[in-house]
Amino acid sequence: MSDMDNGASGLGWFLAGLGIGALVGVLYAPKSGRETREELMASAMDARDRAAEYAAQGRDRVSQITEQGKQQVQEYVDRGKEYYDRGRSQWSDYVEKGKSLIQDQQEKVSSAIDAGKQAYTSSTQEHSA
Repeated sequence: MSDMDNGASGLGWFLAGLGIGALVGVLYAPKSGRETREELMASAMDARDRAAEYAAQGRDRVSQITEQGKQQVQEYVDRGKEYYDRGRSQWSDYVEKGKSLIQDQQEKVSSAIDAGKQAYTSSTQEHSA
């Protein structure tokens, strides 16, 4: 914690020294007040222009990152839909196979019942005759 305090106070002292140095430089500058003000104004305008340029670059970078994120999300959505469709298709296949298996089993059971009935009928007819 004390390292952070030293860093923060060190930065504060550095900025204070920078401001005092700039003030002393302006006061003892060999140029007239008008020239000094014009230079200060030019420096301020230059700083403003650079700040605007950096802001524009930042906005462009944010737009790029946002677009990349949108594309990535769309890829994941498309892949999810593909997996969903594939799973649904497989499920439908399994359901159809199950229905077919049940139908086959029902037919076998019906055939066995019919065969049993016939055997019973023929057995009872032979015994009664």
